[in-house]
Amino acid sequence: MAGPPPEAVEAIRAALASDPVPWDPKLLDAFVAGLDPLYFAREAPADVAAHVRMAAALGPSRPARVRVTPREGGRSDVTVVARDYFGEFSLLCGLLAVHRLGIESGHVHTFVGPAVEPAMEPVPPRSRAGRVRPRRRPAPAGARTIVDVFRVRPAPGAAEPDAAALEKDLLELLALCEAGRADDARQALNRRLVESLAASWDSARPGGEALAPLEITLGGEDSSSWTVMDVRGRDTPGFLYALANALAMRAIYVHEVRIESVGGEARDRFWIAHRDGGKIEAAADRQALRLAVALIKQFTHLLPWAPDPARALRYFDQLLDEAMAGAPSALATLTRPEGLRELARLLGSSEFLWEDFLRLQLEHLAPVLGGWRSRELPSGGAWRRELRARVAAGASPDDRKRLLNDFKDEQLLIVDMKHLLDPALTLEGFSRALGELAEAVVEEALALARAGLEEKHGWPRLPSGGESPVAIFGLGKFGGGEMGYASDLEMLVVYDGPDARTDRTGIPSGVFFDELVRALVGVIDAREEGIFHVDLRLRPFGGGGALASPLEAIRDYYRPDGGAAPFERQALIKLRPVAGDAGLGRAVMAQRDAFVWSGLPWDRADALHLRDRQARELVPSGRFNVKYSPGGLIEVEYAAQYLQIQHGRAHPELRTPSTQEALDGLRAKGILSEAEHRRLDEAYVFWRRAADGLRMVRGNARDLLLPPEGSEELRSLARRLEYPGTGATAAELLGADVRGHRDRVHSFFLARFG
Repeated sequence: MAGPPPEAVEAIRAALASDPVPWDPKLLDAFVAGLDPLYFAREAPADVAAHVRMAAALGPSRPARVRVTPREGGRSDVTVVARDYFGEFSLLCGLLAVHRLGIESGHVHTFVGPAVEPAMEPVPPRSRAGRVRPRRRPAPAGARTIVDVFRVRPAPGAAEPDAAALEKDLLELLALCEAGRADDARQALNRRLVESLAASWDSARPGGEALAPLEITLGGEDSSSWTVMDVRGRDTPGFLYALANALAMRAIYVHEVRIESVGGEARDRFWIAHRDGGKIEAAADRQALRLAVALIKQFTHLLPWAPDPARALRYFDQLLDEAMAGAPSALATLTRPEGLRELARLLGSSEFLWEDFLRLQLEHLAPVLGGWRSRELPSGGAWRRELRARVAAGASPDDRKRLLNDFKDEQLLIVDMKHLLDPALTLEGFSRALGELAEAVVEEALALARAGLEEKHGWPRLPSGGESPVAIFGLGKFGGGEMGYASDLEMLVVYDGPDARTDRTGIPSGVFFDELVRALVGVIDAREEGIFHVDLRLRPFGGGGALASPLEAIRDYYRPDGGAAPFERQALIKLRPVAGDAGLGRAVMAQRDAFVWSGLPWDRADALHLRDRQARELVPSGRFNVKYSPGGLIEVEYAAQYLQIQHGRAHPELRTPSTQEALDGLRAKGILSEAEHRRLDEAYVFWRRAADGLRMVRGNARDLLLPPEGSEELRSLARRLEYPGTGATAAELLGADVRGHRDRVHSFFLARFG
């Protein structure tokens, strides 16, 4: 590489000679030997001298310096001299975009610094006695150094570039890189970028124009070290960041860049290589790089659609890997702008949706994304028929179990996507769909479990010779038809014929039906505390009781002077048959009605003691749990249930497992005023949506702590709940609603129940 003209070097030396601060002459030698002649042609000797001084000032605690030089026409040059970190160029481009500085042109260079020890800085290791012992450690000798010069222009309404603010932000990002947390640095930047650029990105507007095409060509055959990538496309806010971010995410090292914007078109040239060294030469690698860079660049501009932009981009990168490795149908979907927008919404909404479904079922992604608008959710009967036909095609028990769970996961994906993407699907419709799917899955799982045990043992027989019937009942959210994201399946299993034995091996019915329950649970694949995880803890005697209960034991336990605790009487309001023998289902429900609606006085003291323990023991100090904290979801549900128990004997219309139907009935009977009904109903819907918003990310039905104020997680939750404005504004609106509903519900609860 030919260096700068000798006269230019002498002019730089002269500019440096006037500097009273000593500088290492080897630094200038490194600049001359390592930087492209274009750098010296574009930079005045005084500016180069300033860059040398910036390089001399680098150290372990200050690995970057930023300088701003005003230019004509409202433009400025932002110069960054820094230690070289992988992906640093993308961080710089993102930082300029965050500060709303449009990059009109620029050049980016990397060189190896002098193999000498620069100024050493104190590092405080600990002595054996534990005291801090002063020592001095040099920065790495011969480390790579970048010299990046960007010609920028502030966006309308934006401030002029501030060197101190830019340097402070850059040092914070590089500190994360130094600590091995480069992904965290990118995620933090992505979130700030969405806040800053959402209003200016076309894709942030529903119905925005189609994504602009991107032209990518790869060359550099005359270079032994670098592949040359030329990119042309419509210059949009954050264009260069999106491009550089795509390269960093694909583990591509950027050595040098020339940036140019002509007539609204970006024309950028990159000298790149694999991160671990070596040109990108294989045809398959080049094709994959073109596709990945184009898609990630386009996807980055869709991040305003994502409640959590950092999560969306991270999962999209993983999805791209999976798709290119073996899911061509999914890859085709990613090339459609509407498919990318929908993915931004999905991937930025839910961690468990990605981990449990999308990542594992890419072959289903294309048909679902392509047809969710026109696809109506089946009714319960249609789900049962389709599932039964699917499972019947299995050649073995393992095949049939796999087919059942494949169907379950496919349909859950469709329901979840409809709920996230289709505003016409209400919370009530979403819950109903999940409940009907769950009933179909439980019914078919029962049939598979029965088939396996019946083949082995036969079936328990009553003295009359008939089969011992078995029925399954839903409780909690499942029984109430109020399922949401990550809802488990709370169930009670009942059989008749406690003295029966199987007709083939003579196994007692109690042993047989407990084994049937274990087999049923084993058929349904579900993550612990995740969606469709079977929960049997509400059976008689809880964890100490049998997995399946005989009808006689149900009648003995659930009666006015039986063994059921007051809270179990309240829990039975949600009891509902979901599978198995219909006659046995009616018998159990009749016993339930005789117990719950018996007219026995409501045990106010026990109920309020339980509620107080929940608030104290299940919520960490200083935090708010949308379910258990005072004024939260459970106070709405308990208020309805307390009133149902008190008035259900006189008013059969109140005997419903649905909270909203109960509230409506209480209003119709004058037990709740119009204002009280409205207050509780609005809070119920709000808390359900908030709980679903939290479960979308966490995939856990029980982790319902509201994120701390000012946290990024709270801003993401606000965006997920579709509050308007930037993340900070949306979080403030969400916080105001949280406080309002909390206070109104708790005031009602105290006034009505004490």
